[in-house]
Amino acid sequence: MRPSGALTQVGDSDDVETRIYRAVFDSVMSQRLTPGTKLTETSLCSLFGVSRSVVRKVLQRLAHDHIVQLRPNRGAIVAVPTPEETRQIFEARRALEAAIVQLVALHATAADLNALRQQLAQEHQAMHRYGQPDWARLASGFHMRLAALCRNPILERYLVETISRCSLIVALHEPPATQPASTMNTAASSTASNAVTRQARWRSWRGVCKAIGIAPAQVLEQLL
Repeated sequence: MRPSGALTQVGDSDDVETRIYRAVFDSVMSQRLTPGTKLTETSLCSLFGVSRSVVRKVLQRLAHDHIVQLRPNRGAIVAVPTPEETRQIFEARRALEAAIVQLVALHATAADLNALRQQLAQEHQAMHRYGQPDWARLASGFHMRLAALCRNPILERYLVETISRCSLIVALHEPPATQPASTMNTAASSTASNAVTRQARWRSWRGVCKAIGIAPAQVLEQLL
């Protein structure tokens, strides 16, 4: 798959390496670039109008953050998490978000919590109105906002990395929008299962948002 049709377009506000990094990162987060997608230097140079040296630096940064995999003599691809990595990533995310919610309960203002609840409401609407990429973008945005409210930039940075890796995992297991007729029944079953999972996740986080600032720490842990 060529990345040029899927990448988010970049603006002019940041340096060129950061802008290209953000374009690839945002496209992975929204699942417009799926795991295993090839990211050739030639295509990226042409798309962004930059030299190979710039593209290589960006790919190195993305590889450092586990967004892409650099394969010797075969180029870069969007990362494909293994089953063991998947288990470890979700374990790390649960631990990080448990710590983050505790800090949000300490630091968030009433206005902060109201904005968080509004974002969760938008996500709920997206579950019924939009496709997987749009829902994934809103869901990731909710967790990033939550991380920002904990007032701990180190935890926030770790969660951002973990969320991006979770998006890769979701993209691996989410059925594509168009499928052969022979797989439509399986895809429909998988899509229905994913919809139930999204609803359960939304109800869980709605409970957390209601409890922040009211419930004791033990209750928040149980909700998570």
